[in-house]
Amino acid sequence: MKTIFISSAAAFAASCVLLLLLVPLLKKLKAGQYILGYVKEHENKGGTPTMGGLAFICAILIVGFFTLGFDCAEANLTFAVTAGFMVVGFLDDFLKIYRKENEGLKPYQKIIFQLAIAVIAAVYSYFSGITELNIPFLGISPDIGWGIIPLVLFIFLATVNCVNLTDGLDGLAGGTSTAYLIALGLILCVQRVNFAPLCFIGAGALCAFLIFNTNKASVFMGDTGSLALGGFISCLSVFSGNSLYIPIIGIMFVLSGISVIIQVIYYKRTRKRVFLMAPIHHHFQKKGYSECKISFAYFIFTALVGIICLIFV
Repeated sequence: MKTIFISSAAAFAASCVLLLLLVPLLKKLKAGQYILGYVKEHENKGGTPTMGGLAFICAILIVGFFTLGFDCAEANLTFAVTAGFMVVGFLDDFLKIYRKENEGLKPYQKIIFQLAIAVIAAVYSYFSGITELNIPFLGISPDIGWGIIPLVLFIFLATVNCVNLTDGLDGLAGGTSTAYLIALGLILCVQRVNFAPLCFIGAGALCAFLIFNTNKASVFMGDTGSLALGGFISCLSVFSGNSLYIPIIGIMFVLSGISVIIQVIYYKRTRKRVFLMAPIHHHFQKKGYSECKISFAYFIFTALVGIICLIFV
């Protein structure tokens, strides 16, 4: 427990320091976010520095490595995978800034990069014997053998992109991810998983980021942060055998992804929309709810679901 408190506090401090150094640098380099014209509520956010994810992800990697990296193979791979997704996100953000438009990497390029990284995690899971799945609420853990490979690939691609889609309002992805990591961390403590401190390290680093990211944000995490965060969450869940907790505790991430899929399919068929705008947090925004209320609601709902899951561990 002492290790958890010290490491999470260190991650918070490191993230704060890195953000204090990074934000002025991003402003100086004019690394501002290009805002889509059809999101009228965000017109005043144009030019806000992006790629803030560099700070909290680096804080997680540094503190996490010195806390667990020397002795834990799963932790080391988590750092490598998270860093890999951070690089993909950085390339995407950099191209957006360089081209001064909202498109960086092509969708197929993103998927290829994401899939390549996910394959590493999937193959490692199989050959390391991480093939048991903890079934939430039932207390059973069946071994699915080679089936873990396609499952892990799907989990990584879905989680990374759903977290990315959730990053649409100030404090939304950061707050929701913080609640998820704290809930998962407590579950891992109960299960006595040796890399449980990584969850709290991630939460600590994100709490520092939220100081800069809550409405009105002075910096965005960008794809640099959201893709890496999705990879980080996926690793912690997959390598602990808790993959099936992602769609439960991470229900708000799922909601973001599902709302986009529904909107696209329905619009292509009928030329009408189910939601005023997708992902669904923009629908709530169009309904008149403030960014702060939506972000807080996402955080609270994620935390409540996490508590329910924790009761049945």
